[in-house]
Amino acid sequence: MWAGFAPSPEGIRKAMPLLDQALTAPIKGYAWLPDLRRRTHGRPVPIRLLGLPAVALGGPAAAQFFYEKGNFERHGAIPGPVLDTLFGRGAVHTLDGQAHEARKALFVALLMQDGVDILAKMVGEAFDEAADGWRGGPPVSLFDATAEVIATTVARWVGVPENESDRIAQARDMIAMVDGSVALGPRHARARLARRRQERRLAELIEAVRREEPLPSALSAIAHHTADGCLLDARTAAVELLNIIRPATAVTWFVAFAAHALERWPGNRARLTDDDFALAFVHELRRFYPFVPFLAARAARDLHIQRVDIRRGALTLLDVYGQHHDARVWPEPYEFRPERFLRRQIGEFELIPQGGGDPRTGHRCPGENITVALLGELVQRLGRLEYYLPAQDLSIDLGRVPARVRSGPLIVVG
Repeated sequence: MWAGFAPSPEGIRKAMPLLDQALTAPIKGYAWLPDLRRRTHGRPVPIRLLGLPAVALGGPAAAQFFYEKGNFERHGAIPGPVLDTLFGRGAVHTLDGQAHEARKALFVALLMQDGVDILAKMVGEAFDEAADGWRGGPPVSLFDATAEVIATTVARWVGVPENESDRIAQARDMIAMVDGSVALGPRHARARLARRRQERRLAELIEAVRREEPLPSALSAIAHHTADGCLLDARTAAVELLNIIRPATAVTWFVAFAAHALERWPGNRARLTDDDFALAFVHELRRFYPFVPFLAARAARDLHIQRVDIRRGALTLLDVYGQHHDARVWPEPYEFRPERFLRRQIGEFELIPQGGGDPRTGHRCPGENITVALLGELVQRLGRLEYYLPAQDLSIDLGRVPARVRSGPLIVVG
């Protein structure tokens, strides 16, 4: 057997037939894996995906198992369409072993130092400046406007020269890469075109930077980074530069969700002046709202967890959305309660929107510090901003990945 329960649980076998899930997944979206795992009371679920064996896991213990060194590898786990849109070919996300450790060290040095606070302040000031231009005008798409602010500021922070005419196009490309990475049709086509355009532009920039002396910037550090004594090829270097700008721009999703949360639970607005509450609000946004549905890897060896065998090479999916809405981990998970994060130490494998474990040594995203810092800065400024939401559709479709507030939302700034 490629994967299966240990002898005896026939009731679970009957409840969870091994039907291929390739058609069900895109229809159910974020509900897909939680629904499967609910049938087995949270246990790992053997499934078939595109005719191949796979296993779905969830919960802090499963997350720890998923990130335990030597259990899983990322090479070959990310589908080609996602590589060609979201991460890029040759990205750090696809590496394992020493190659991953060396590339990861570069990102840790760039994304987990004091410069993150400088970036957050820069983004906050740029947001305020943009908001001044919205006053007294027509409704503004908070999503689109915030994407331009973040993409432009982060590009400047990493050392990419500013080009005023490229600001909107750059922001749209960053958003397109995320928005169309797992979609079909036009959204996916836009994502592919956006990645090709930005990789080509930044590869040319990398080549130009290599003709100069190294400078204290992320652009220069990536351009001059060596692997096994050799520079990265220009396209791979461009991929890794995008893997700073793109995920930072993706914070836009959570700023839009913040406006949604403040509209539904307005009592939180006044409390955002308190730094501790603002941080708790940020963590609850990342837990409550849908963004990453699951994370994937392949078993590096034969494994066994909770009476389920996982054979070497089997695709394994960690259910992020389901874990974030599991009452066994988060009491009353479908209530938006920032207070749950006040005076509470968050376990490395509990809140996992960007992976679990230690970001310095494992596969947890080292850019999580940037996400939290930017979002903390922006939710406080959004809380102070005098605006209202005109009549609009604020629904969030959980069948759409990544989910978005349908209307933007649109805000009117007074």
